[in-house]
Amino acid sequence: MTDALELLAVAKRAAAAGATVLSKRSTGGTGGEDLGIVNKGEAGDWVTAFDVAAENAVREAITSDRPNDVITGEEHGTTRPKQPTGYRWSIDPLDGTTNFIRNIVYYATSVAVSDADGVWLAGVVHAPALGRIYSAARGHGAWLEEAGKTTRLSGPVQGRQGLILATGFSYDPSTRASQAEGLASLMDGFADVRRLGSAALDLCLVADGTYDAFGERGLNEHDFSAGALIAEEAGCWVRRPRLESPLHGGPSADDRLAAWTCAGALELSGKFPL
Repeated sequence: MTDALELLAVAKRAAAAGATVLSKRSTGGTGGEDLGIVNKGEAGDWVTAFDVAAENAVREAITSDRPNDVITGEEHGTTRPKQPTGYRWSIDPLDGTTNFIRNIVYYATSVAVSDADGVWLAGVVHAPALGRIYSAARGHGAWLEEAGKTTRLSGPVQGRQGLILATGFSYDPSTRASQAEGLASLMDGFADVRRLGSAALDLCLVADGTYDAFGERGLNEHDFSAGALIAEEAGCWVRRPRLESPLHGGPSADDRLAAWTCAGALELSGKFPL
């Protein structure tokens, strides 16, 4: 059995490889010129040449260290070696693609790994435009590296006033309509709401205490895999969709659209729908 810290070291190298690709984006312009933009089929669901190049870089970094692990990525799906180890990597090479296109700094490369039972063991969310690297290994806490300083994360401040909820909205029109309809009740007990555009970073901002809670329905596995572990290791209450087949990816499309991913201060665990 591979130690979680060994896997974390691989995840950090892989996420750094993806973030290096993203950091090559020109700092000028908000129209996404020369980014190789293609629409995936739903309004607002974009992919750029940077998404693909970053995923390629992440995959190469993982396979150079662990050639027999399964890899599931947003852009290239799942690849399985002939003799798999039982570990599976979940990659979002560019979480926050619309932000990236519009030159909004909240985007990141997310990399996580689970064992054959679907237990998440290590995760990294590397945000190059923010200069932040969030990371966690199961049983070893969650950490933020920023400006040469490493800080252990401990989640939101307990019992503070003016609670902030983070959320997001699906590209699927019917799911989005349902999310909008339920927002008022979801906001009960919170003073304000934020919609960042990157679920991976939303979860990390709960882990570092910026937000008090995050809840969103309909996320893909690659959106939450690293961030949810980071929040969990920071001591947050976390709920994530169950993996129907740990070695073959996340839940079915119908299950995914119905499932909530939530994280927050322990006393807020009852705020979210089941």
